[in-house]
Amino acid sequence: MKKTLLISSLLLGLSNTALAADITRYGGGSFPIAAAVEVDGIVYESGKVPEPKDVNAEKFSAAYWGDTEAQTISVMERIKDSLESKGMGITDIVKMTAFLVGDPALEGKMDFEGFMRGYTRYFGEAAKQPNLPARSTVQIAGLVRPGMLVEIEVIAVRPKAK
Repeated sequence: MKKTLLISSLLLGLSNTALAADITRYGGGSFPIAAAVEVDGIVYESGKVPEPKDVNAEKFSAAYWGDTEAQTISVMERIKDSLESKGMGITDIVKMTAFLVGDPALEGKMDFEGFMRGYTRYFGEAAKQPNLPARSTVQIAGLVRPGMLVEIEVIAVRPKAK
């Protein structure tokens, strides 16, 4: 009986600890997901997709969205802006997952080189950003809008106050 009571007390204490986590949900607008969720200083950014490169081009065309490099830069700027609105920056990113759609101009293969040209504008040079994230890059069948080639999600850790 005492063992059962002790185990029950421990489990209740653990569940109260989980419930006591500091959780902040950042708005997602009218879409039914959070733009980001922060748990005890760890920010989970929902996947970001590019803004149109040329709104005057044919909707959803390659000219409308831009190539993989342009889309990667657009997405990284959206991530940067989102993190900065939370008092953070790209230096705080610890994990990144990049989803690339096969480029029709490359016979359906992902444009990894184009992605890397955009990515290295933010990471890869010690003078720009020495804090490299762990990263996975995968090719997927498609994204939410025709012509989109890039979606990136990140996890960032809020620096401790000094």
